[in-house]
Amino acid sequence: MKSYGRTVLAVMAVLVAATSLARAEMLAMVTYETKAEESIRELRVEKALKVREDGLAIIDVDPESESYGRILAKFPLPEGAAAHHQYYNPDKTKIYVGALLMSVLHVVDITRVPYRIRRIDMPDCNHLDNIIFSEDGKRWWLSCVQSDKILIGDAATDRVVGEIPTPDFGPHGLALNETIDRILVTSMGIPPKFGETITAIEATSGTPLTIHKVSNLPSPSAAGPAMIRFLPRSDPPLAYVTNMFSGADSKGSIWTAIWNPAKGDFEVKEAFNFETTESAIPVALAISAARDRLFVTTANPGHFHVFDIADDPLKPKLLKTLPAAQGAHHIAFSPDERLAFVENGVLNWPGFSDGSITVIDLEKLEVIDSIDTFKDAGYAINHILMLPEWHRAPGE
Repeated sequence: MKSYGRTVLAVMAVLVAATSLARAEMLAMVTYETKAEESIRELRVEKALKVREDGLAIIDVDPESESYGRILAKFPLPEGAAAHHQYYNPDKTKIYVGALLMSVLHVVDITRVPYRIRRIDMPDCNHLDNIIFSEDGKRWWLSCVQSDKILIGDAATDRVVGEIPTPDFGPHGLALNETIDRILVTSMGIPPKFGETITAIEATSGTPLTIHKVSNLPSPSAAGPAMIRFLPRSDPPLAYVTNMFSGADSKGSIWTAIWNPAKGDFEVKEAFNFETTESAIPVALAISAARDRLFVTTANPGHFHVFDIADDPLKPKLLKTLPAAQGAHHIAFSPDERLAFVENGVLNWPGFSDGSITVIDLEKLEVIDSIDTFKDAGYAINHILMLPEWHRAPGE
């Protein structure tokens, strides 16, 4: 552990020196790991790493920067952890990093330079995935996909203070709306078994209330609802859900869950089906600052979709589909929302882990570049998050 700490301090010292020399930059944090052997063979990377590497890395994604595409710092994480999602707490003083293959949560203190990384063992949580926070920043909720539960944490101490057993299996995506005191959780499941529901939970008590099927096919439909996100400041509250495999041809769909005040519950409905496109497996979604655009990625063959939701949020209208790469997944934005960065990689699965970052001009709606730094080095990337100076949360 001492050598691990010294390594982190050393790379952060390099980062501070680098950023003081050049300010024309946009920095993002990426979770990465050595590619699966099958993927390395597919890419024919001649100099494959003999020792597995897992970690965080800071990369410059500004096309106009001298250090564009360069890795400026690396932060080693335990070998085999398979670090995945990264989340800010509300005041952006910490970044939380979950692990897929270890019951470990890493918390990065970004108020101090060099950054400090703290490991928190989570023995009761297998496959750590999504994290959400209360608006006051005092509580967090963490989905444990393979443990069929949601952990509740004290955000000041990062200690687990409770848990919510989920009525359906494989909890994954989480969304919180405190105006109606509800958490929505998707039952994505995990290969080879996928779910088909979202569950509404009372946030203050942690009580599961109602389960909603988000598929039009007979059960078990294995729709695989993955991500869920509320449209900011929507009245009544409205959430979008990506279903990875729903529809007659299993290409996936987008569903909506809208709050019915009279019933005190949600009504769900299919809003868009990808069977009319050349795309499949919708995974991540994001919303523009103006709340007039919905962005969705599909992993196969790898696309970025722009939907118009200004006229009718319940009926997203597809405006443009842009090519990304196999495994198109998480999305980050430049602060002015002129650029989008698509991380191409899903869980280091062979055939779905290209390892590149697609750069998209959102004004012209065209792809302008591919950052292949990690791909060329034989790494899979699992998530991308802009550092605080360049970060914009959905709807901000």
